[in-house]
Amino acid sequence: MSRIGKKPVEIPAGVTVNVAEGNIITVTGPMGTLTKTMHPDMLINVEGNVLTVGRPDEEHLHKSLHGLTRTLIANMIEGVSKGYSKELDVNGVGFRVEMKGKQLVMRLGFSHEVIMDEIEGIKVECPTPNKIIVKGIDKQVVGQFAAEVRAKRPPEPYKGKGIKYTTEVIRRKVGKTGGKK
Repeated sequence: MSRIGKKPVEIPAGVTVNVAEGNIITVTGPMGTLTKTMHPDMLINVEGNVLTVGRPDEEHLHKSLHGLTRTLIANMIEGVSKGYSKELDVNGVGFRVEMKGKQLVMRLGFSHEVIMDEIEGIKVECPTPNKIIVKGIDKQVVGQFAAEVRAKRPPEPYKGKGIKYTTEVIRRKVGKTGGKK
């Protein structure tokens, strides 16, 4: 039995979960609404403020979907109640970021500015010229946008210049030593 899949999901106060035909799940909370279609074979039950996920048999596909389904639903519930955020740091001489309306404008040492539009479902903040905060209710969308921002100038191992997650640790390398003449 899946260890994660059999754990019940607590539904906090102020959050409603509706399971429609075809396993279409709608989660509504104080921060917004999320809808996702789960695999039709999964057995999703809501009793009071507890949600449980079951599987019809011990088939390999159903075993692999069991924990996944439970985790996706738990992430939706946490997203509409608390929300998700990712913090990125910008390191480098002359590297700066700022918000201009709904656009994230980044100066990353290129001959041009890198501009990214804020997508639906997320909010981008730049409290300082070298910090980016991506917030939203959908964990996947927040993580994907943060990864796309980081990919514009990933951190390099010699000086650590680039965009990195705040919690990320960059493995540094030793540079040239000079050698014999």
